[in-house]
Amino acid sequence: MHKSSKILLAFLALLAPGIAYANAGVPMLFLAMPAFLVSLVPIIAIETLYISKGMRLPLAQSLKTVSISNVASTIIGIPLTWFLLVLVQLVTGGGGAYGIDSLMGKILAVTWQAPWLIPYEEDLNWMIPAAGLILLIPFFFASWWSEYFISQKLNKTLPSVSVKIKVRNANLITYSLLAVWPIGFWVLSSATK
Repeated sequence: MHKSSKILLAFLALLAPGIAYANAGVPMLFLAMPAFLVSLVPIIAIETLYISKGMRLPLAQSLKTVSISNVASTIIGIPLTWFLLVLVQLVTGGGGAYGIDSLMGKILAVTWQAPWLIPYEEDLNWMIPAAGLILLIPFFFASWWSEYFISQKLNKTLPSVSVKIKVRNANLITYSLLAVWPIGFWVLSSATK
């Protein structure tokens, strides 16, 4: 199948998931977004306290800044990053099943193909959490950069370098906590085997 056809099929599957075949793979965004949305309020609370204390901002200003920037990064930044990762995966040949019989095959299946997992049905119990952990890396950078940009716009009097560092550190804290989701999924799926 031509690369542009694969991209078109992936895009159509996103628009009409009901017509997508079960063996078409696992679009990880649909597994990650519920965790991000459920975690949004605790993330905002944690980052608000950190930003308020670290930047000596009034709690109300910190809450406003963190809320706006986190909602934007969750609703726009994460899906956009995932979509770009899917495009890279498809354009670079990651849309096909190459097998997971070797260690390298397993590594590629949960890194290169992390945005849209190939449906190795019997191995999804470990592949989904592994890919979830891998995807936290680009999602972290997307969140950090978009939240920094928004935070800087909302707090123009604060030094740019300070905002960048504090937003990065706040995201390091909350993304470390977000890792509990895929790890918990793996523990639960292992326990029920």
